[in-house]
Amino acid sequence: MRELAGRISGSRPFEYFIIALILANGVVLGLETIERLDDYLTWFEVVHRTTLAIFIVEAAMKMLALAPRSDQYFRDGWNVFDFSIIVLSLVPAVGPFAVVARMARLLRVLRLISAMPELRLIVSTLVRSIPGMLHIVAVMSLLTYIYAILGFHFFHEHDPEHWRNLGISLLSLFRVVTLEDWTDIMYVAMDLHPLAWVYFLSFVVLGSFVTINLFIAVVINNLDEAKQERLRQLETATTADEVIAELRAARESLNRLERRLVEVQAEGGR
Repeated sequence: MRELAGRISGSRPFEYFIIALILANGVVLGLETIERLDDYLTWFEVVHRTTLAIFIVEAAMKMLALAPRSDQYFRDGWNVFDFSIIVLSLVPAVGPFAVVARMARLLRVLRLISAMPELRLIVSTLVRSIPGMLHIVAVMSLLTYIYAILGFHFFHEHDPEHWRNLGISLLSLFRVVTLEDWTDIMYVAMDLHPLAWVYFLSFVVLGSFVTINLFIAVVINNLDEAKQERLRQLETATTADEVIAELRAARESLNRLERRLVEVQAEGGR
């Protein structure tokens, strides 16, 4: 029973079935927002209940496949994520918990990430990149703070709408660094200081182009590391499967040898 659960839950067709189920559940969530389809809400609820039941069966099979060490199921972060969604989905969709239940249904769509190895790799890369990104954000925050103070002293009297205090100056620089109509702010500043373009262009170069390239470099570097780690895990898993297969073959050989010895002893006794 344990081996059967492991083969089913780890098979490629079952994986595709779960992915298709998640996509179908996402389509139903979108259809629920259409008022003309209110007559089908009962059927939509049936789909949600069926989806939840299949998710529960899937989790149970994965735990059974790891028996008697079922606690290993919760050592995988993705399994914990899937199990959390199941628990939240069991919250009744009535009364004060209705909002939680609706959120849990939306979270089911995120299960597509845990169901597809490629998406898991991308998310793992982003999580792995957070420490490096925090350092870049710290440098960018310091740079923005300095430019905000300079901008306040340069332009607050001429353009108080964008530079009247430190907070507004920071918001204006955020608009500049996102390249959202930043030239309008620059042209107003140039009416007072013709060389104000130096201030804005230098901040755009440092804040947008350089920072974005740094973010990309961090993500690509961590993507390579995540790929290497994934390859090592696959190699380890393959090696473990080979060892298990060899042990089974050895056990079958010993059983045949034992039967042969029994037959020889029986013939000798005659």
